[in-house]
Amino acid sequence: MFRPRCIRHILRYCSSVPCPERAVAAKLLRIQEALEVPDPSGDVIKVQGWVRSVRSQKDVLFVHVNDGSSLESLQVVAAPRLEPRELTFGSSVEVQGKLVKSLHKGQKVELAAENIRVVGPCDVLTFPLKYKTRQSLEYLRQFPHVRCRSNALSALLRIRSEATAAIHAFFKGPRSQRNLTFKQKCIAVFPKVPGVKTVNPASKESEPGENPHFFNVPAFLTVSGQLHLEVMAGAFTKVFTFGPTFRADNSQSRRHLAEFYMVEAELSFAESLQDIMQVMEDLFKKVTDVVLSKCSRDVELFHKYVAPGQEVKEKLSIRYKRLMNTPLPAKLEQMLKNRFVIMSYTEAIDALKRAPQVFTYKPEWGQDLQSEHERYLVQHCGEIPVFVINYPYDLKPFYMRDNEDGARHTVAAVDLLVPAVGELCGGSLREDRVDFLQSRLQKLGLEQTYQWYLELRQFGSTPHGGFGMGFERYLRCILGVDNIRDVVPFPRFPHSCVL
Repeated sequence: MFRPRCIRHILRYCSSVPCPERAVAAKLLRIQEALEVPDPSGDVIKVQGWVRSVRSQKDVLFVHVNDGSSLESLQVVAAPRLEPRELTFGSSVEVQGKLVKSLHKGQKVELAAENIRVVGPCDVLTFPLKYKTRQSLEYLRQFPHVRCRSNALSALLRIRSEATAAIHAFFKGPRSQRNLTFKQKCIAVFPKVPGVKTVNPASKESEPGENPHFFNVPAFLTVSGQLHLEVMAGAFTKVFTFGPTFRADNSQSRRHLAEFYMVEAELSFAESLQDIMQVMEDLFKKVTDVVLSKCSRDVELFHKYVAPGQEVKEKLSIRYKRLMNTPLPAKLEQMLKNRFVIMSYTEAIDALKRAPQVFTYKPEWGQDLQSEHERYLVQHCGEIPVFVINYPYDLKPFYMRDNEDGARHTVAAVDLLVPAVGELCGGSLREDRVDFLQSRLQKLGLEQTYQWYLELRQFGSTPHGGFGMGFERYLRCILGVDNIRDVVPFPRFPHSCVL
């Protein structure tokens, strides 16, 4: 054991030896976080991302780094001696240095690099994206494994992310007055939804005499979560779902995908189509407001370069100047500031018959509206979204409520038509009267298949209704994108599932 005198000597010695200074740990920031620092004072930070440009001069090296969190890249300024041999366009890097105010125009901050490390080199000769070249969306579609590194697709994915969050917040967030219950969508479903082409993947190799179906009954990829939502609405009054949906239509048009996302809601105690239409309109406007507020630069990219034909309105209301730092396309402002138009199917057919243009498909009462008819109706109403209500009874599925309106027999159905896209949402009041529903199912030979659906009307049913909105069509509408394959990261359509 140490004597007291020894302990005093040891303590005196330790107190006289200077402690080594601790190295300042670099704080890891996303590029967007670094760009938003209001008053940089030389704090040591670290960023990770991919090189968008490299410019080496005699006395200084400029590198722009982007990590997908922002359309804008962070400029890195360094001494030429710090330039690694493998530092090229497309390479992944980790950069550490001091975040300082920038003296250059167009940027508030820059990173004075102390160390640049290439994490993954990039072969610029074979890399499909090229430096200072704006590739078309058609070109980028050929390379689904790298196209999210382009400005257009990275902007799209940020918009999709914010729009998805806004949809959930609209239905479920703390400020929402609706407070709908979220339900995950079933992907494999039975029975098949009448009138819709479906995909049947749930089969297996089987021995003779063995049931060939994986679930012992035919099962299909979901085309809608509506029927399951109706079940849930019988216990939670208001429910919604947001998930993948599949269609097997053999269509190569710019309007259709085989796999897409659908927002669907079902509301118990809804007694009029107005209840449903109000939610549709509020959803469209609220989500668009959020996207414009949080992704203004990304939206501007699409309106300026991807959809250059859109007229830009310079004189905006104060509300939208606050939402965006850049002019809002006139069509989009027109949709947001006006109440949506409501017209009946019969009024729509009359308007189409009076139209000065000749349609490929002649409009007749009792026939479904074609895309050319939908586009004309929106133009006819001043490029404002249009609700078309009360469709012919024979055009719509069995679950839509009979209006009992005489010779021109209609159901309480509604479609929302929007500029450039056409149909965006479809919904209806559901048939809650047992005798009406049973009669319709008997005529269609579906009574046994949908016995459970009939029973829902016998066990404390309520008037109810709902709708579905195609998410990719919504994005096409607000961004002005011509082809639906360019608003989804991995498009699936007939004869194509590249990745």
